[in-house]
Amino acid sequence: MLLEVHELNTYYGMSHVLQGISLNVNQGELVTLLGRNGMGKSTTLKSVMGLVKPKSGSVVFEGKTITGYPPFKAARAGIGYVPEDRRIFPNLSVLDNLFLGVKGGKIGDPNNPNTWTVERIFRHFPMLQKRAQQQGRLLSGGEQQMLTIGRGLMALPRLLMVDEPSLGLAPVILDNLYATLGKLRESKITILLPEQNALRALTLGDRGYVMQDGKVVLEGDCQTLMQSDLVKKAYLGR
Repeated sequence: MLLEVHELNTYYGMSHVLQGISLNVNQGELVTLLGRNGMGKSTTLKSVMGLVKPKSGSVVFEGKTITGYPPFKAARAGIGYVPEDRRIFPNLSVLDNLFLGVKGGKIGDPNNPNTWTVERIFRHFPMLQKRAQQQGRLLSGGEQQMLTIGRGLMALPRLLMVDEPSLGLAPVILDNLYATLGKLRESKITILLPEQNALRALTLGDRGYVMQDGKVVLEGDCQTLMQSDLVKKAYLGR
């Protein structure tokens, strides 16, 4: 088991946002978190990453308890985080933004086909190569999302958490983005993917969890979830 989250309870002030969340992610899986806005998907990632501190519960990564680690220690442990709001550096070039993702000065070996280098990221995101010298603020929303994912991969994570990648993207850009996520999945990188676009996520993923009001109310393999009456009614419009 790569990631184990057990009975997490996280608060914002007096607001009890995560109410006993438990989930796990195996090596090489793409696991999706489904739910509408405000259900706790992003807070789950932030609790794993150490951006917010859970009041109780545990986060175990590669057999080691990392609950409450600050973000830099979670990153050093091997967790990559692609935030919902992207947070690229607008006045830096695409290339410089990518190199800011390098963790501890450790750049991927270009002779290793399974590691992440700028060249490999450009193969997955050819539009970024065309924009390599442009400032981040000049990119479209879809290009910024690709850049954020690329920056996360530069840290050579063993787990990549990608928060709501479809948010605000035009359909054609979304098609390209999910095609790339599919390629990442084929490359065996482990991905935890909170997403409102349930059909996209379930079509791509291995397993999923459905969240409502800070709780997991349903879990299973993605094909089974697509047949669930709850998922059909609430997320697939069927």
